[in-house]
Amino acid sequence: MDTLKQYLAKAKTEHWAVGHFNFSTAEQLRAIVEATSDLKAPVMVATSEGEAKFVGYEQAVALVKSYQVEGHVVWLNADHHHSFASCKKAIDAGYDTVLIDASKLSLEENITLTKQVVDYAHSVNPMMSVEGELGYLRGASEVQEKIEINSNDYTQPEAAKEFVVATGVDRLAVVFGNIHGIVTEQREALNLEHLGSIIEAVPDTNLVLHGASGLSDNDIANAIAAGVCNVHINTELRLTFHDSLMATLHNDPTQSTPYKFLAPSLEAMKELIKAKIVLFGSAGRL
Repeated sequence: MDTLKQYLAKAKTEHWAVGHFNFSTAEQLRAIVEATSDLKAPVMVATSEGEAKFVGYEQAVALVKSYQVEGHVVWLNADHHHSFASCKKAIDAGYDTVLIDASKLSLEENITLTKQVVDYAHSVNPMMSVEGELGYLRGASEVQEKIEINSNDYTQPEAAKEFVVATGVDRLAVVFGNIHGIVTEQREALNLEHLGSIIEAVPDTNLVLHGASGLSDNDIANAIAAGVCNVHINTELRLTFHDSLMATLHNDPTQSTPYKFLAPSLEAMKELIKAKIVLFGSAGRL
């Protein structure tokens, strides 16, 4: 299997994106792997610090490893880990890649912490892809009414250049109008002109779009065409799982067999993931 770095390089050059989906249950992971396998697409799966605490670091690694052994092209990412200790825990447990999110710190502190994680990860595996984050990405991975979107939160091009040079990160999560989660009382839109300025500043860096749940297909497609090569989906997958499960239990409230009442949610998630993979242009890349 080619490395994640190699696939991201292909995606960047060919203007498609590797999908990234979070999971906190075995059913979610299975849906992601089966959907992307059906479409012959490489994929990243992930657990945030909270999701990893629920699943277990070693358990998440073992689950993903079972699919890798079967030949599925899937990598496990430690998503939004906020300290060296938590990143080290994921790396030592066997995660394939990690995101050190120190974006709430000052630029200098962010650089220091991110470089510490990069140096450790590359000492363990020189081919490990490490992601950093720069800019203030508001919101949470849930449904919200409204989130203030302020251009002052955007990733600044010159800061991005300084950050990449100083840390040696392989991927950079950037902010240009995106937020975490879904909003119901406003239209979320990306500032593609600002994205272009970031790309000009760090042309050789793999850029990551977080918070793609709630964005229009057109905005996502345009961001990928501009140069984004990794797109994160979490909230939409959670909602699909939740809504399908609630409908199933409502329609058959006496059903108590988990594999029976979870099956419709599995299929619903697979359909969502397949639609995203087609949108990202990663179908048929294996």
